[in-house]
Amino acid sequence: MYNIYYFPTSYGWYFTFVQGFVYITLIYIQGFTTKQMMNPWKIYVKLSAVLMGSQGLTKGSLAFLNYPAQIMFKSTKVLPVMVMGAFIPGLRRKYPLHEYISAVLLVLGLILFTLADAHTSPNFSMLGVIMISGALIMDAFLGNLQEAIFTMNPETTQMEMLFCSTVVGLPFLVPPMIVTGELFKAWISCYEHPYVYGVLIFEAMATYVGQVSVLSLIAIFGAATTAMITTARKAVTLLLSYLIFTKPLTEQHGIGLLLIAMGIVLKMVPEPKIPSWNAVQNAVVKQSKSTFNIEKNHIGSDETLDNDEKRSLI
Repeated sequence: MYNIYYFPTSYGWYFTFVQGFVYITLIYIQGFTTKQMMNPWKIYVKLSAVLMGSQGLTKGSLAFLNYPAQIMFKSTKVLPVMVMGAFIPGLRRKYPLHEYISAVLLVLGLILFTLADAHTSPNFSMLGVIMISGALIMDAFLGNLQEAIFTMNPETTQMEMLFCSTVVGLPFLVPPMIVTGELFKAWISCYEHPYVYGVLIFEAMATYVGQVSVLSLIAIFGAATTAMITTARKAVTLLLSYLIFTKPLTEQHGIGLLLIAMGIVLKMVPEPKIPSWNAVQNAVVKQSKSTFNIEKNHIGSDETLDNDEKRSLI
């Protein structure tokens, strides 16, 4: 969009603001009302601030980063999500070593595959790097906060999560738009190019389906697994484009696919169940009691035999 309409600067906050109203409209059409809420509004304040910040910075970074550079950064999302899970209250999730290795292999494979497909080298603008890095940090908090809400209250629905976080989050977008002057600049630019709103509405409708799907995955499998699924989805999309349009696959593509496959297979390996120290102690105690009972019964049987022998002698 930035390349087509030659926008002079980033309008990420404004675009996110417009698409937020599209989300609310779609949720309202599906029949969700505030009477169906299972959580108080205050729970969604922190989540909403992180959500809007992530979306605004991601869209805004497109004005300063080209496609390969942004993919390189966004592909690493699963790693901060896994690390941040250990610090979220109500979650405190820790992952086994093989899942971290799986995530690293998946990230490296997707980066190699993407760079092999890119016709231009990554273009790193310092402002763009700062914006996309901030978006990654907020994404790490976002997925884990959503998982924590689903975990603490399993009756929370995906519609409630998306509706409340959007409604509460929209006011957070107003201050940065006013301070940077983006609100008035974006309004004038979009007024001169009204087709932009059509693109934003279409994109919002598509991302709405994606948001609901991602929230469903988080509720069922957790934030880290969802991040790995979305990362693998990017690889599948790129691979299908090669199969459908018969593009040539290079050696770098093959290495990337191999790393992705290794990461997915490693993720599917079941975690070995190592017994806890309490379980070991209980097993030892049970074994000791069992041995003691056997010996006691054996001694009792010996005494019975001795008594029988004495009676026979008498």
